[in-house]
Amino acid sequence: MDQPLTVALLLLLCLRGRAQLQTSCPYRCQCFMPDQVLCADESMSSLPRNMSRQVKDFIVMTTAVSYLFPHTLEDSPQLTKLIFLSNALRSINSQSFEHLIELQELEISGNPSLEHLYLGTFSKQGNLSKLLLNFNRLKTVLPGMFEPLKQLDVLQMKNNIISDLPSFIFSNCHKLRVLDLSQNQLQEMKTETFSGLLHLDSNKIAQLNDGIFSVLTSLRELNLRGNLLTTFSDRVFGFQSSSLKDLNLQGNRLTQLSSISALTSLTNFVLSSNRLSNLTEDIFRNVTALENLDMSENQLDFLPRAVFRDLLNLKMLNLHKNHLSIVDAKLFEDQMYIQQIYLSENRFQTLPDGLFEPFFMQHSMRLHGNPWRCDCGMRYLHHWLTSHGQGVQMLERVLCESPNFLKKLPIMSIDSDQLVCHLSEDKTHYASSACSLQESNGTLTIKCRASKCKPLTVNLVNFTQISALVKTCPQPAIVICSKPASMLRV
Repeated sequence: MDQPLTVALLLLLCLRGRAQLQTSCPYRCQCFMPDQVLCADESMSSLPRNMSRQVKDFIVMTTAVSYLFPHTLEDSPQLTKLIFLSNALRSINSQSFEHLIELQELEISGNPSLEHLYLGTFSKQGNLSKLLLNFNRLKTVLPGMFEPLKQLDVLQMKNNIISDLPSFIFSNCHKLRVLDLSQNQLQEMKTETFSGLLHLDSNKIAQLNDGIFSVLTSLRELNLRGNLLTTFSDRVFGFQSSSLKDLNLQGNRLTQLSSISALTSLTNFVLSSNRLSNLTEDIFRNVTALENLDMSENQLDFLPRAVFRDLLNLKMLNLHKNHLSIVDAKLFEDQMYIQQIYLSENRFQTLPDGLFEPFFMQHSMRLHGNPWRCDCGMRYLHHWLTSHGQGVQMLERVLCESPNFLKKLPIMSIDSDQLVCHLSEDKTHYASSACSLQESNGTLTIKCRASKCKPLTVNLVNFTQISALVKTCPQPAIVICSKPASMLRV
């Protein structure tokens, strides 16, 4: 057969197939594939009938369909995916899906007038694995509603107005892996209610009883963000170690964090935007799998020296916007593989020598928004920034707050010789004196101004050798060294 003739025949077959596809497509709908139908006509008030038995996916969007009747979908028992998205649904008959025994995915979302689902609505959906009921106005869930759904893997009912859930409502959903009840009005939790992976954020939960999640032995993620909790303890999981990996408590009212040592599998822990002011030294004991810890926007003013001990896997630590002013030099001694650390917008004036020395990996850091005191106590940080400044985000915003002659200057714009300490006045020897201490190239220089000379004693402790050059007015200074020093000028 000639090649041109072959091409012509193929084109003819394609055109014929497309014409047949368009002919069999329901009125006011679109069929991009033989097994898919999309109806998105705002004037459509009822569903099309007599769809092709080839259709597996039926999607209805932004239509005026208000009611689903018992026999509406009886001609399409082959459907495996049915989606109603942003329609005008007000009521769904309990027998509407009775013939859809092959259905695996069902979504009924974005219907602001849909307030109730009748018992038996999902009675024939034994093969359903995904059920999405989001952004409606559902007020209640009836006991037994999900009992037939033994294959259900994902259930979402977020952004409704559900205030209570019946006990054992999910007891037959043995394969449930994801449960999202966020943005409802739930206030009280019952131990018998839940199973699976929980999203309970943006509700009004103020208290969790001990053991409430104890039956959730396979729970991996718990989202309680945006509730009213004032305290939290691992006792909500009972007295066994939990397999939980992700825990989000952001935006509650936590003032106390009790033991979480049972969360031995926890890798991501979010505590931001609460009211925590202190932590016990053993709070993270046994939580050695932790990789990401966010405690930003709290009221922490002190961290125990060993609070992060044994957290060898920690990669991200966020302490942004707390009240920290001082930390121990050994605070991060176990965080060798840290990759992100945020200390911005605290009350630090200086940092202890060696604080960042354990860091082994290349990392990013934030230090801006602190009232840095640029004197001799800044030498360690200044030197460290000189070597590692490329990893500090917004480095130009790391500014001196004092002394006044360096105020608002970026720390990196200052020469190390400018980092000097002003000694306090000695009312006994120098009533009107002002002294400063400066170190440069191994030389320690003390400069004093006085209205008249009086004896000055300099006491040096724990130095290795001394070479002192004393320049004074007629009454010489007295230099006392407990051990020799490298060099001293007075």
